[in-house]
Amino acid sequence: MTLAPTAALISEAVARGGAVPSFNVISLEHAEAIVAGADLAGVGVLLQLSENAVRYHGGLRPILAACRELAASARSPIGIHLDHVESAALVDEAISLGPAFGAGLGSGPDSAVPTGSYAAWGLGSLMVDASTEPYERNVALTASVVTRGRAAGLWIEAELGEVGGKDGAHAPGVRTDPLEASRFVAATGVDGLAVAVGSSHAMTEQTASLDLDLIARLAEAVSVPLVLHGSSGVPDAVLRQAIAAGIRKVNVGTGLNVAFTAEVRAVLAAQPDLTDPRRYLAPARDRVSELVAHLCEVIAGG
Repeated sequence: MTLAPTAALISEAVARGGAVPSFNVISLEHAEAIVAGADLAGVGVLLQLSENAVRYHGGLRPILAACRELAASARSPIGIHLDHVESAALVDEAISLGPAFGAGLGSGPDSAVPTGSYAAWGLGSLMVDASTEPYERNVALTASVVTRGRAAGLWIEAELGEVGGKDGAHAPGVRTDPLEASRFVAATGVDGLAVAVGSSHAMTEQTASLDLDLIARLAEAVSVPLVLHGSSGVPDAVLRQAIAAGIRKVNVGTGLNVAFTAEVRAVLAAQPDLTDPRRYLAPARDRVSELVAHLCEVIAGG
């Protein structure tokens, strides 16, 4: 299976009334586990790289290249998405690596990755996050990224409203207004919209309560797919209801980290003399792949 463009995965989900499972990558083990879980479930997913993860790896290209190789060898369609980008420099780099303009990794007739091909870097989409800015500034910044990103062949997501779990504008309790969402989409031309409907980033337990009526009203108000962030804290049954109400992309990050870290702790507690990281990272990777497979069934089926 080749790399899958984000737009194609989203379009397929919209057509069947489901959603695209989208999982955040921190380490290589995360990426391997996500791909393995997607293959177990037989479901297409997105590998997501946040700005923080890019910073952790000292830059975008090393971890992006690793994700691309894993996606290219997967049995299921795998896309790659850049998540929560606030840095103008990172936006510029992502656009330069887009399928329309991205430089190949090699050169000459023997290069396995031709210059300008979709597979050159594999990046299919990015989320520009200007949600901490005043509304008009959010519109202006997002519209600029949409124009440039679309020219590079990227699917562009933005955020309106305030998803909890972060400082500043990401304050709990705030919700996306349907009328404002409609105006925002029309003004920016964005391809997907992340909305604040009750979920919160960094939740370690599934106790979030979503405003399902608001999701339905937002889905009716805008012409683009809705994205749910902070989904680790949402119970499975509520996720299914949210998808039925109109969510078409579901982001999961913290839940994978909770499972990964718990398994590492369990292995080291049982074998405190271990020094080979493969002995505790492999079980943690396997645990995450099982969770990903389960979430794929919850999310992709709607």
